[in-house]
Amino acid sequence: MSMKNMKKIYKAGDLFSRSVGLIIFIILWEAAPRLGWLSPIYIAPPSKVFYALYLLALRGELSRHTLISLQRVALGLLVSTAVGVVFGLFIGYFKLFDRILSLLFQAFRQLSAFALFPVFILLFGLGELSKTIIIFWASLWPILLNTSSGVKNVDPLLIRSAKSMGASRLFIFIKIILPAAAPEVFTGIRLGGSYCVMAVVAAEMIGASSGLGYLVLYSEETFNVPEMYSGIVGLAVLGIGLNWILISIERHFSSWKDM
Repeated sequence: MSMKNMKKIYKAGDLFSRSVGLIIFIILWEAAPRLGWLSPIYIAPPSKVFYALYLLALRGELSRHTLISLQRVALGLLVSTAVGVVFGLFIGYFKLFDRILSLLFQAFRQLSAFALFPVFILLFGLGELSKTIIIFWASLWPILLNTSSGVKNVDPLLIRSAKSMGASRLFIFIKIILPAAAPEVFTGIRLGGSYCVMAVVAAEMIGASSGLGYLVLYSEETFNVPEMYSGIVGLAVLGIGLNWILISIERHFSSWKDM
C-alpha cells in the first residue's frame, strides 16, 4: 500500500473518530421522540428537521435567511476586529494607557450585549444599525482584551535583544511584537466570532423580518417545530463554518510557527 493511500485511510479514520459523538447524538435524537422518550410535539426528529431544511432550501428561504445572518455577523465581526485589534495593540504596548483604561474596559466587558438591548434600541431604533452594534459589542471585548494580553505577554528578552542591536521601536513592533502576539489575537477573533453568532440570534429576534434568528422565532410562534429546529441547525452550521474560516486565516498568517 502506498504512502498516499495510507494517509487517506488515516484521514478517513480520524474524521470518523471525530464524528462518533455527533453520530450517536443524531441516533438518540431520532429515537427519543419516535420511541416516546420525549414528546414529538416539542422535539422533532432529525429526519423531519432535515426534510424541513430541504423544503426551505427548495423555496429559497434558507439561502435568504442564511445570507442575511451571515452579512450581519460579518459586518459586526469586521468592525469589532478593526477596533479591538487597534485598541488592544495600543493599550498593550503603552503601559500608561493600560493602567488608566484597564478597569474601565474590564467593567464594560461585564456588560452583556443582551442586557444592553433596550439601550441600543432606544438610541439606534430597530433597524440594521442597532443589530450591528449589538453584534459589535458582543464580539469586541474578547478581541480587544486578548490582543492587549498578547502584546503584554511578549517575551521581554526578545525586545531587549532587538534594542541592544539598535532596532527601532517601529521595527520591534512590526517584526517582534505583532508576530509574537498573533496567536492570542486570533484566539480573541475566534472567540469574537462565536459571540457574533450568539448575538445575531438575539438581535434577529427583536424587530427583524429576516435572518436565521427570525426564522427560529417565527417558527416557534407558528408552532412549526421541524422548521424551528432547522433554523437552529442552520445557526450551528453558520457558527462552525465561520470558525473554520477564521482557523484557516489564522494558519495562513501564523505559518511562520511551522518553520
